[in-house]
Amino acid sequence: MENQPVLQVEHLTKHFPAGKKNVVHAVDDVSFTLQKGRTFGLVGESGCGKSSCARTIIRIYEPTGGKILLDGQDISHMKSRQLQPLRRKMQMIFQDPYASLNARMTVRDIIAEPLLAHHVAKSRQEIDEYVYPMLERVGLTREHAGRYAHEFSGGQRQRVGIARALVLKPELVICDEPISALDVSIQAQVVNLLRDYQQAEGTSYLFIAHDLSMVRYVSDDVGVMYLGQLVETCESEEIYKNPLHPYTKGLLSCIPVADPKVARSRENTGVSGDLPSPVNPPKGCRFHTRCPYAKPVCAEEVPPMCEAAPGHRVACHLYGG
Repeated sequence: MENQPVLQVEHLTKHFPAGKKNVVHAVDDVSFTLQKGRTFGLVGESGCGKSSCARTIIRIYEPTGGKILLDGQDISHMKSRQLQPLRRKMQMIFQDPYASLNARMTVRDIIAEPLLAHHVAKSRQEIDEYVYPMLERVGLTREHAGRYAHEFSGGQRQRVGIARALVLKPELVICDEPISALDVSIQAQVVNLLRDYQQAEGTSYLFIAHDLSMVRYVSDDVGVMYLGQLVETCESEEIYKNPLHPYTKGLLSCIPVADPKVARSRENTGVSGDLPSPVNPPKGCRFHTRCPYAKPVCAEEVPPMCEAAPGHRVACHLYGG
């Protein structure tokens, strides 16, 4: 199908056991769609379940419930052998460039590893025909191929991680906070690298971040996640112009503004208090314990995700949910 989404996530749930009786509600009933050539930004505080969601989608974690459709094919409960040929279509860029690279392997071997695993290239010459051009695309040179990860800066290591993820030309790349461990000056370089590649190849990105200002620059569509659940989804610009959920408003109000007059005039809707435990999340709307607009119904009933405006969905009792 021509308009077939690259990724469809339907009611995805991931719980982790915590002791004999308790479970961690890492991801609960999350649904969204990612179209070909677009970027879906998933944002929220640390500990809200973004990375658990990403790792469940790519099947590092086994889903507790729900569906994951890659190009219309349900991969939710596929066995490793069934998943193997599909893994070429989806790759991941990890948050920590220091921990995600094997210190005992050269850069060439790190980038060649997925080529060998998927039988894309076998001979040394075939491998080099993939590795050297990819190194250049991420801003490195063939002279870097024989070096080891510890010889590089954080930004260079992340470029190696990106090269490893992109060398198979995947349809879907999950970027799990790929710039959060880097200096601000390097962050822009890495993001521009990813955008240039996307424009050239039509790759789709699921971009995980807690920096809303960066997500605005990177993403076409945005989903805001709180304590394992999506609370708002819409196009990127819309969420900045017209945020609806109190949590989204709180996150946006935390973004620094250079103009003091604008900063003083902004509505003070910052998110107060601590994130509740995912082992025992609040009943009803999970945000009601921190919400300045909470009503009695918020503590009793889970608000359904409803369409407040065309293409703008929110889970909040303030909007007729």
